[in-house]
Amino acid sequence: MENIRYFDHAATTKTKEEVLKEMIPYFTLNYGNASSVYSIGRKSKKAVEEARQRVAKAINSDTKEIYFTSCGSESDNLAIKGVAFANKEKGSHIITTKIEHPAVLHTCQHLAKEGFEITYLNVDSDGMINIRELEEAITNKTILISIMFANNEIGTIQPIKQIGEIAKKHNIYFHTDAVQAIGNVKIDVKELNIDLLSMSAHKFYGPKGVGALYVKSDVKFDKIQDGGHQERNKRAGTENVAGIVGIGKAIELSYKNFDEYNKKLLELRDYYIKQIEEKIPYVKLNGHRTKRLPGNANISFKYVDGEALLLNLDMKGICASTGSACTSGSLDPSHVLLAIGLPSDLAQCSLRVTFGEDNTKQDIDFLVDSLVDIVNKLRENSQEYKQLANTSINSEK
Repeated sequence: MENIRYFDHAATTKTKEEVLKEMIPYFTLNYGNASSVYSIGRKSKKAVEEARQRVAKAINSDTKEIYFTSCGSESDNLAIKGVAFANKEKGSHIITTKIEHPAVLHTCQHLAKEGFEITYLNVDSDGMINIRELEEAITNKTILISIMFANNEIGTIQPIKQIGEIAKKHNIYFHTDAVQAIGNVKIDVKELNIDLLSMSAHKFYGPKGVGALYVKSDVKFDKIQDGGHQERNKRAGTENVAGIVGIGKAIELSYKNFDEYNKKLLELRDYYIKQIEEKIPYVKLNGHRTKRLPGNANISFKYVDGEALLLNLDMKGICASTGSACTSGSLDPSHVLLAIGLPSDLAQCSLRVTFGEDNTKQDIDFLVDSLVDIVNKLRENSQEYKQLANTSINSEK
């Protein structure tokens, strides 16, 4: 990783050494199947339950309310489909938003084909839902509200406590995709009236390939995967013991160092935004300026192609993103940026920078200087920008 400057922590984080250290024995020494009754199987089972306790403690839930999965996407699928299929006799209406992660949007699209009615709430120019519109969307057939805690592209944090209160008042289950929020926001599921919550370890310095789903004990939901009776008969499949140990240790570390870590990210984010807005004209910050994840800065650079920007940054050893890692193969404009009202051309020239524990102000200075250089060069090839510059020059004469 020499000479690499990494600014894409929303896509994934590295696995911390302390996390890996706890995981390794469960690949080699304590390799027993957690469903087995002999000694090395019991050791694995104990490790799984200890990890369950760590996850539960981090979000103030009961241990029995944590189910381990393979990732955040599976957790979203299990939460939404599980509730939908288990509560069909009550209703068939689900409310979500237009800026959800594809794991939620595509799950809802699948359910629509199964006869469920889906309402997609609009968001304002900051990516925030309107609480009044949420209440007005509720019908006597509404069984689930699924709204993400914080957006993976623009970082906007939704009014989760208000949403939870509305859901509770109307006796509707509330699920939140908190994949980006865990480790960056303090979450108490009881205080926030959250019934189901999704998370993924690799977003908070844990391993890839393991996630978790919190489901409040009184929530009625079905399994969606057939097989064995693991995870209290809600998620079939041999337990990924090493990965589960990893998510337990990672979430424990995330909240142990929460205040110091997030203070640093906030300072880096605000420093970066200030430098960009001062040094590069024709830029736009996307998402809420203050109600956003501490390490997220999504900025559109007008008159610049987003993919060209990324490629030029890569040549300088800089890792960043134009949006969600899960849609990086798509040439279409971000559905999130379109939903907040950006025109297609502006949506396609956005850069998402997300900071992590190893980033420094010196890294940001290098990033900003690189962006100034790259943006200026790319704009030299933009006919629209040349025309704008000529117009400005002529108007000054």
